[in-house]
Amino acid sequence: MKRLCILLFFFFVSGAWAENVDSPYLKHAQEGDSRAQFYLADTLVSAGEYQQAESWAAKSAAQGDADAMALLAQLKILDPATADYQQAKSLAEQAVQRGSQSGKVTLARIFVNTQAGKPDYTRAIELLESASQDIESDSAVDAQMFLGLIYANGVGTAQDDEKATFWFKRSSTLSRTGYAEYWAGMLFLNGEKGFIAVNKQRALQWLNLSCMEGFDTGCEEFERLSNGG
Repeated sequence: MKRLCILLFFFFVSGAWAENVDSPYLKHAQEGDSRAQFYLADTLVSAGEYQQAESWAAKSAAQGDADAMALLAQLKILDPATADYQQAKSLAEQAVQRGSQSGKVTLARIFVNTQAGKPDYTRAIELLESASQDIESDSAVDAQMFLGLIYANGVGTAQDDEKATFWFKRSSTLSRTGYAEYWAGMLFLNGEKGFIAVNKQRALQWLNLSCMEGFDTGCEEFERLSNGG
């Protein structure tokens, strides 16, 4: 879930987290273990240490780790000002070829973004539906959320709030009730360059549903936005 969240809000946090905090993966990562390098990179993303995360993800990807390739692809498009969609697409395609479920979600995001070229919604939906089937993976949560957003957005495919609600609820069932709807509301509130335009009314719609589902943060954002915040 957090991998899509880093694309929703962009923060760079400086520092030397990996060197100063006891990580269970650091020692093995430094010894060249590709999987440990991926796990360390993923942990660094959670800590907001994106530059260090990219460095470790690159080391792991160079050894052929599919999930590291997917994570590196996400990091390549994290900052809209410096995003490299072509490199990210290449990495995500390699990740998918090697069996990464998160790679499917990342590649789908690239396929629907105009900054990467002509969108391919059919292929994106196919990838997301495939990734959504592996409910033991966090990627299923992300894939279902993003499917919901595609139908809620109504660009490249017909707007269908019924389908959007279906996918959001499936995603929230695997994570936390109301979270997917909150995530959609925040994306409509902030927009995503090349994919989704800012739309306050749509933001209110999904934040309200998140609140009705019992997600407190959704209630807080809905109230703030309703009051002109």
